[in-house]
Amino acid sequence: MADQTAHGVGGLTFDARKRAWPNEMNVFIALIVIILIFEALGAMMMGQSFLFDSNDRFGTIFNEARLKIIILQVAIIGIIAIGSTQVIISGGIDLSPGSIVGLTAMVAMSFAQTALVNGNPNPKAIFSETWMDLPVIIPILVALIIGMLAGMTNGLLIAYTRIPPFIATLGMMVAARGAAKWWSKGNPISFPTDQFASIGNGMNGWAPVLIFVGLAVLFHLILKHTVYGKHTYAIGSNEDAARMSGIKVARHKVLVYTIAGMLAGLSAIVLASKNLTAQAGMGVMYELDAIAMTVIGGISLAGGRGSLIGTVLGALIFGVIISGFTFLRLDAYYQEMVKGFIIVAAVVLDQWRQRRAITR
Repeated sequence: MADQTAHGVGGLTFDARKRAWPNEMNVFIALIVIILIFEALGAMMMGQSFLFDSNDRFGTIFNEARLKIIILQVAIIGIIAIGSTQVIISGGIDLSPGSIVGLTAMVAMSFAQTALVNGNPNPKAIFSETWMDLPVIIPILVALIIGMLAGMTNGLLIAYTRIPPFIATLGMMVAARGAAKWWSKGNPISFPTDQFASIGNGMNGWAPVLIFVGLAVLFHLILKHTVYGKHTYAIGSNEDAARMSGIKVARHKVLVYTIAGMLAGLSAIVLASKNLTAQAGMGVMYELDAIAMTVIGGISLAGGRGSLIGTVLGALIFGVIISGFTFLRLDAYYQEMVKGFIIVAAVVLDQWRQRRAITR
């Protein structure tokens, strides 16, 4: 007999069998299963452990080098995924962050260059010496402003012209990539100041991870405990109902896309400073990888559901899969095929969960 207890008005009952199971727990279990699969494959194919130190090379039981690679390789795209999470929760989609990264990295690096390289004038200089060796805050502000303007443009188009988010952000993706190529006529921009380089290489190389984790914690708290977060979920759940309840839907959408653009600009800063160079092709496919992280993490493409905890777990799954295939010495194209399969599987699972919730 079901464990049911009378509760509330009208004899409503609580059925213990329908107790909510956190979706993030499902993602965490999937992460553990994937790690175990790579451990088993590593033992059978390589005679080595995937994440554990089987050769006494480190001071702990874990393979610290591989753990660092897994986390570092998803941190920069993870910053973009934080913005994509908010966009998707609000019921939208953003295809432009990768191109915004390319444009922002080019412009920011132009303002971050040093005048002299080994005692000689900078061979990659874009501006005159007056605009060289600037305080690091200048390229940072330039990058954030460009990202915010691009995101705001997306939001304004979506909110006030009613263009579908897919089309509006697709247009920005193409335009921003073209602007990135135009900025230096396709030539890379290099040789930043030491201050700028330290953004992506500080803390013994852990700076990108600290930025990603710090932003994830910040926006998790914002989404869960502020009016901004409540409005974001409300709009994604039912835009008409949100509008009728007094939420300024159009203005809020502009804000969500502006924040997403700003985070793409920040990601460009970290990427360019880590690589010590900027190229127009930077950020290609980053938007799809960021969306994949959110979908794998259980964010519903229908909007209104999910959390940044899921996105962080999705990013870790992403990193484990990439590192696992490298560990097994499998070609890169296998990674792309598996990533595509996982994205489709995650969406199918999300659709199944929605149908199951309706029938309950």
